[in-house]
Amino acid sequence: MRILGIDPGLRVTGFGVIGREGQRLEYVTSGCVKTREGGEMPERLRTILEGLAEVIAANRPEEVAIEKVFVNVNPHSSLLLGQARGAAVCAAVLAKLPVTEYTPGQVKQAVVGKGRAGKEQVQEMVRRLLRLPGHPSPDAADALACAICHAHGGMGMGALPTRGLVMRRGRLA
Repeated sequence: MRILGIDPGLRVTGFGVIGREGQRLEYVTSGCVKTREGGEMPERLRTILEGLAEVIAANRPEEVAIEKVFVNVNPHSSLLLGQARGAAVCAAVLAKLPVTEYTPGQVKQAVVGKGRAGKEQVQEMVRRLLRLPGHPSPDAADALACAICHAHGGMGMGALPTRGLVMRRGRLA
């Protein structure tokens, strides 16, 4: 199965495609769709939509995983990010692909094991999990991390067997 992960952004939208065979993950491609800074909003959204449509056509993913928008301190920035995310979702929906959403914390938990991991930690774990020769760009790494999260059922460390274990004060007892 091929999974397209998307890290939406108005200036830079990261994408990453991985293949999953059983529990084995394989890197397919990754990159960024960049919009023209200062351009008109409709044109920027069209760039995102068309760029991701090209990625979908070229790589034929079967499912899409996308990061949910978190509410920023600046509501205007959150609204702009939401529009970029909407364009990304539309690219998937137009290709008739199922879309699953994950919070940034869920993605980081699934890939790094900590919901508050830094960008560098995410890049390093993506590099290791996919056996890449170098670090992908931060936006592509976030998109690949989203795809990895989806490949693991969105549970990450939560997928580990916990039967019989008891948590007390945030620690195993």
